[in-house]
Amino acid sequence: MGSVLPGRASRPRRTGRVVSAVAVAVVAPLIAAPAAFGQGYGRGSDHLTVVVRHAGAGRDGTYELFCHPGGGRHPDVEGACRKLDAQTQWGRDLFAPVPPGSVCSMISGGPATARVTGTWAGRPVDASYDRHDGCEIARWDRMVPLLPKIG
Repeated sequence: MGSVLPGRASRPRRTGRVVSAVAVAVVAPLIAAPAAFGQGYGRGSDHLTVVVRHAGAGRDGTYELFCHPGGGRHPDVEGACRKLDAQTQWGRDLFAPVPPGSVCSMISGGPATARVTGTWAGRPVDASYDRHDGCEIARWDRMVPLLPKIG
């Protein structure tokens, strides 16, 4: 198609292929970048540190977990990674606290506490867990085997 403006020479219409090629050249490295960053030192990008206290002998301690690929000093690397993968959903914070105003049973699950920090699904994690009421017990239990089974 030619130009409708006087004095302008006619040029062939661009098809957008050049734009598509440029977009691929710019976007492809950005898509690949998270995987490349996470693979440092032969470890996956999903890395969590779990600190458990007052859960009892054999359960207390600091555990390091890597997923994709699995590794670290955690008693059940495969089980913990599988559980986290199964519960991960787009747009939902897997480690979110119990919502304010929740109605929870007033039952104590013991003095155990845990803190989970690190990175999961490309997002920072800093979550605390305890077992002071029914909602918190259920939240903890949803994270077993990342967190130790109590009771």
